Amino acid sequence: MAVRDSENDLRERVRTGGRGAFAELYEQYAGPVYQHALWLTGDWSTAEDIMSETFLTAWRARERVHTEGGSLRPWLLGIATHKAENSRRGLRRRVAFLARQRQPPVVADFAPEVAGRLDDARRLDAVQGALDRLRRHEREVLTLCVWSGLDYQQTAEALGIPVGTVRSRLSRARAKLARFADEAQKKEAQQKEAQQRAEPRAARGEMTGEAALAALPVREETA
Repeated sequence: MAVRDSENDLRERVRTGGRGAFAELYEQYAGPVYQHALWLTGDWSTAEDIMSETFLTAWRARERVHTEGGSLRPWLLGIATHKAENSRRGLRRRVAFLARQRQPPVVADFAPEVAGRLDDARRLDAVQGALDRLRRHEREVLTLCVWSGLDYQQTAEALGIPVGTVRSRLSRARAKLARFADEAQKKEAQQKEAQQRAEPRAARGEMTGEAALAALPVREETA
């Protein structure tokens, strides 16, 4: 109960425009907002931009915050979700434009920090590949419920939809991801089998296919 009162107190102070309160809001939720944006976009720089835009929008819309309702995380993640979708649409337009232009020569980036991000980048690419095959509404519910940890009610609040809609969209998203993972694993197994017939047998190891990486959080959550 004390936690709920503290969260409502923060709501009140944010609503009235207290800069100290907004600094507290940022400190408390910048990390979750950034991580949510990263899962949705797959790009570190874009996620940082979305995080900044989310808090700027929240500041401008502070008078619409209700004085009761508990944590402001669903509200912030809802804003971030819309920002991320706008970013995805903008990226698609830019990619379509660039595809019509002459391509400049590719210059390899050998910065030391790139090597340290390879595994994370591969995981993000795998997640993005799977998420891109979902419908937008399914993708939003999945990232909020599974990766950002909101419950059904909080996700419904973040997206402005009924709880029942959250449940049905999440169920469809999980089913599709499981199917995508199975398809990709079968394809990968076939490729490995063909490669093994042509090359010396490699040491056995755990399966690390991209679809498995993408589906892992969903399978862990439903286990």
